[in-house]
Amino acid sequence: MDTAAAPTLALACELIERRSLTPDDAGCQARIAARVVPLGFRCETLVVNGVTNLWARFGDARPLVCFAGHTDVVPTGPLDQWSTDPFVPTLRDGFLHGRGAADMKGSVAAFVTAIEAFVATQRPQGSIALLITSDEEGPSIDGTDRVVERLERAGTAIDYCVVGEPSSVTKLGDMIKNGRRGTLSGTLVVNGVQGHIAYPHLARNPIHELAPALTELANIRWDDGNAYFPPTTFQCSNIRAGTGATNVIPGTLELLFNFRYSTASTRESLATRFEQVLRKHGLDYTLVWTGHGAPFLTPRGRLVDIASDVIRQTVGITPELSCSGGTSDGRFIARICSEIVEIGPVNATIHKLDERVAAADLETLAAIYRRILERLLGPAG
Repeated sequence: MDTAAAPTLALACELIERRSLTPDDAGCQARIAARVVPLGFRCETLVVNGVTNLWARFGDARPLVCFAGHTDVVPTGPLDQWSTDPFVPTLRDGFLHGRGAADMKGSVAAFVTAIEAFVATQRPQGSIALLITSDEEGPSIDGTDRVVERLERAGTAIDYCVVGEPSSVTKLGDMIKNGRRGTLSGTLVVNGVQGHIAYPHLARNPIHELAPALTELANIRWDDGNAYFPPTTFQCSNIRAGTGATNVIPGTLELLFNFRYSTASTRESLATRFEQVLRKHGLDYTLVWTGHGAPFLTPRGRLVDIASDVIRQTVGITPELSCSGGTSDGRFIARICSEIVEIGPVNATIHKLDERVAAADLETLAAIYRRILERLLGPAG
């Protein structure tokens, strides 16, 4: 491998070799720090409950441009169904194969080489930061959220943030994520009275009692979305009741559900309307909200315009703006940063067997990141 000609590919291979299954960083962040400290970055490592987080910053002036990502990867699945060892980076037919190649060790490698190329030629008119966690693919409790809490306490604001999530669909740069829907999950337990199925008048069936309320919840139009987001959706993921016997009316029913919601709704508005339906149907219930991530949105503005222009100049296509997909760590960063975009490789194989990324795309991605830095922090920025 010609590392001089393909420095991003070389670093991506180094990172893929490290078995950093969530929440294990497996030394990836130490390798990243070793690359940026000689450039003048100050690195802080925050370890919380086995999660490793890196905050590295060059300079103190504003504006502050941050690259955010993660070094953890999801489990491989059946190893015998991979065509290559997922932790042995393998080049085949122009693609780099390995767990994390697209999600998102390739992007993290591109962050580093883009920064190296930028600071080698000019002094930033502002500051550059890296925010890297090993808990993005897991519960996301002790990762980026903890770093943002620390930055909030220190009064540190980020002006522009580029998250390296694999945002592209069929070709590098064809999509920029400029926001994400919020997520709100809950566990509902409906209480009934257990009894013999032949004597329903002596029991109270929570399945029957929930059914009309659930039908109403499934048919509510929670909002109409907006110019960036589709309407909010409500989905049930699990429902459990009964003893396993066919002649016993269950005493309780447990329902797991989730909202994916736009900025047209709030956590509070959804929770209020949800419980109004439960009370309307006279249910005896307990409800626990089990997880939440707020939506975030970066409308067209300086960062979106610059990123779109750079992609057009670099790969010759106009990227689509989208807020589709699941959640990302941008939801935490949005508390201290008003302009966030996600730009990364093609996402067709993420979390799949034989995850891979086009090797040439890694150097192109690094060029996109470097040119964004030049537009934001260069002399003419």
